[in-house]
Amino acid sequence: MLGRKTKGTIDSLIGISTNIEGNVNFKGGLRIDGTVKGNVIADANEASMLVISEHAKVEGEVRVAHLVVNGEIVGPVYSSELLELQPRARITGDVYYKALEMHGGALVAGKLTHDQVGEPVLKLALSNT
Repeated sequence: MLGRKTKGTIDSLIGISTNIEGNVNFKGGLRIDGTVKGNVIADANEASMLVISEHAKVEGEVRVAHLVVNGEIVGPVYSSELLELQPRARITGDVYYKALEMHGGALVAGKLTHDQVGEPVLKLALSNT
């Protein structure tokens, strides 16, 4: 279908030699190979994907639906759908996720919290039948 994006596509790239000081707001897919000193926030009203490559570093808050990390994040992380921590992932900060895939070698220095949005409603609905 024309005009529809395939789930998981990368629309934008922050290159390995790029350093950004300030917040990055995006829609769709973003890959970071460089350094961002600021928050990286995806549009909450659309499907989003962020890839932090093994050479990348983000110093700030990260908010996205689908997050793939193989680099470094210093700050809180919020993944509303899937969080994939690759072998070279390094996160210093609290992590909030709905689903988690963590490979051997990945490190998190902070609290891991499973986001249970929607589950209490399901349990309540099941208990009333």
